[in-house]
Amino acid sequence: MLKKLIMLSACTASAFALHTAEININNKDLEVGALFDMGQFNDTVEPNTIFVGGKFLNADSEHSEYTNAKIDPLLEANVLMMKEVGNSNFKIGIGAKLNYTQYGSLDFVSIPLGVEGTYTIATQEFIPMHLNAAVYYAPQVLTFKDAKNYLETRVSFDLEVIQNGNITVGYRKIETNYDVMYGDFRYNRSAYLGFKLKF
Repeated sequence: MLKKLIMLSACTASAFALHTAEININNKDLEVGALFDMGQFNDTVEPNTIFVGGKFLNADSEHSEYTNAKIDPLLEANVLMMKEVGNSNFKIGIGAKLNYTQYGSLDFVSIPLGVEGTYTIATQEFIPMHLNAAVYYAPQVLTFKDAKNYLETRVSFDLEVIQNGNITVGYRKIETNYDVMYGDFRYNRSAYLGFKLKF
C-alpha cells in the first residue's frame, strides 16, 4: 500500500510540474511570460505536449532601432505543441503567436509561426541543464494593420538549480517591420538573465 501511495505521489508531482512562469530582465528591458499545460485541463490531451500562454515585453529604445518615439510594449498570446524525439532528451515543437505593439500612430499585428527545440543535459554528476532555441516568422500574408513582417530568434541556457526552478541566460532578436517607407525596425536585440519556474 505504501509503495502505491509513493508511486501515486510521484506521478502527481510530475503531472503538476508542467505549468511554466518566467521573468527575464537586463538593465533596460523587462519580460514576463507564462505557459499553461493543456494536459492538466483536458484528459484527452497528453500532459506536457500542448501549451497555451502569453508574454509581455517592455523593451527600451536603447536596445532597438526605434529612436523617434517611445516604444510600446510587445503583447503576445501563443500556443505550442512539443514532443520528445525518442529517448534522446531532445524535444521539438511547432507553435503560433498573436502579437501586438505600436510605433507612434502605427499598429503592428502579426501571427508568426515557428519551431522550438530543447535539449536536456542530465547526468548524476551535474545538475540538469537545458539548451533552448526558437525561430518565429510572419510574412506579409500573416501581418495586419500597418505591419509588413515579423522575425524572432532566441537562444537560451537554463540551469536547474533546484527542482523545477531554473536560472536562465538568453539572447533574443525581434524584428517588427512596418508597411511604410523606412519602416524596417529592430524592436529588441539584447541578452537577458531570468528565472523560470515550473509548477
